[in-house]
Amino acid sequence: MNPVSTVPHGEPRAPTSPSPGFAFPARPVAFIQAPRRMLVATVAVGLVAQGLLDRASWGVSFPLVILATLGALVALGGREAWERARPNAWLLGPVLVIAGFVAVRDSPWLRTLNVLTTSWLMLLLMHFWGGGRVQRLGMGGYPAVVLSSVGRGLAYPRVLAREAMDLASPRKRLPLLVPVLRGLLFALPVLMVFGMLLGGADVAFAAALERVFDVDLGDFVAESLRRVLGWLLCAVAAAGLLGHALRRRSSGEAGDAEEAPSERWLGFTEALVLILAVNALFLAFASFQVQYLFIGGASSPAPGYSYSEYARRGFFELLAVTVMTLGLVMGLARWARRESPVARLLFQVGTSVMVALTLVIVVSAMKRLVMYEDVFGYTRLRIFSHVFMVLLGVVLTWRGVTLWWRPERFAMGAHVAALVAVMGVNVINPDALIVRYSQVESSQVPKGWVDTALLRTLSADAVPELMRLYAGTPLLESALPVEACPEMTWPEWSVSRARACAVFGGVLPSPTRD
Repeated sequence: MNPVSTVPHGEPRAPTSPSPGFAFPARPVAFIQAPRRMLVATVAVGLVAQGLLDRASWGVSFPLVILATLGALVALGGREAWERARPNAWLLGPVLVIAGFVAVRDSPWLRTLNVLTTSWLMLLLMHFWGGGRVQRLGMGGYPAVVLSSVGRGLAYPRVLAREAMDLASPRKRLPLLVPVLRGLLFALPVLMVFGMLLGGADVAFAAALERVFDVDLGDFVAESLRRVLGWLLCAVAAAGLLGHALRRRSSGEAGDAEEAPSERWLGFTEALVLILAVNALFLAFASFQVQYLFIGGASSPAPGYSYSEYARRGFFELLAVTVMTLGLVMGLARWARRESPVARLLFQVGTSVMVALTLVIVVSAMKRLVMYEDVFGYTRLRIFSHVFMVLLGVVLTWRGVTLWWRPERFAMGAHVAALVAVMGVNVINPDALIVRYSQVESSQVPKGWVDTALLRTLSADAVPELMRLYAGTPLLESALPVEACPEMTWPEWSVSRARACAVFGGVLPSPTRD
């Protein structure tokens, strides 16, 4: 009588023997095809990453590490893996563009944003390299997939080490090392005596010995340990990424099918009353905003408020209202019942009006921020706030569109809008924009006043604009960043640093090498 399988229904079965060529693991973290090739790839990527990223600042090093990781992935997976990855291969575009901006911009804010966004996209790409569709994810699906990729990827380094390395043989040969260690112990005093005598016999040989032993042993050990640990960390990260990308996908993973609709527990009447009440409040607020900020051509804050109070207080309150309204519209669309065609139409009209009124609130918040900037100029935080408000406006508009057409694509559109915003803020070059509008004409500040303390905190992105505006003026020396043209190794090279150094030296710098 044949034994009955005990594998639960829907659970993928592990193959009895690996098929020739490339194959995906049978279970998410328990099987690695060609483990020795994977081990070589992770060691190589780890060495490249440690060598390039172990710097005071990142430049061209970061996109090179991303390219090395993607090259290892394509080489390990082969043609079959690429065929599975093709529907989601468009993610390679924003990955390479945003990673490339690390080698263009020098602003620490932009560098952090670009590194985090590239890491986010890499985790998405690794999850969907073997199948599924990224556009099928819902709003909660994106963070869920990223966190799942991190969690599941942590198991691959241990599995890879177990399957790729035979640790039994070294343990068997360990007793043979004991005589060698004893021999070295006996040789050490003999070498010291002979070395002293030979050094006394030849001055050049003595100088060479002095250079060899003129090393701080503690610093040397600490530095070596730091480099080894850095390489291990990079290799572990590479093993997790590559292993997760080349796994066998289990059935029912995120992105395999469209997100299932949730249970609609909120009655239509209750939802409609809520929509109408919020719309009435927003309409009353919008009428005041249009009358004062737009029709009235406001050029000063409301009576009783300073510029700072009116802009800062109003901006953050309106930002909170906008975010909460977006969440409210999303929640109503997900949980409100609307069985009949009339109910669906009333719901779509009501929520579309809510979105339109919220866009007025977004414009009002931006108008307040512009009034403040006209007086006190730009900062990185104010520019990023502008970009975020524009992004919120685009997402709200897309939410209004998806109320009538393809509602399952709202999450995908919002994600693409966020990626476009990241690319846009890199193109804007916030540090150069701050310099361009550093001279403000207002009765609130002295004539010709420039915040040189702010300008000195900017990065090399601002140097060409500073030279263009203030060359030959007394302000230039006090406005230049502290490290306008820093010394750099070739992995730290970036377009902005090269341009900043070219402004001073007339030629592109010759980067120092290790």
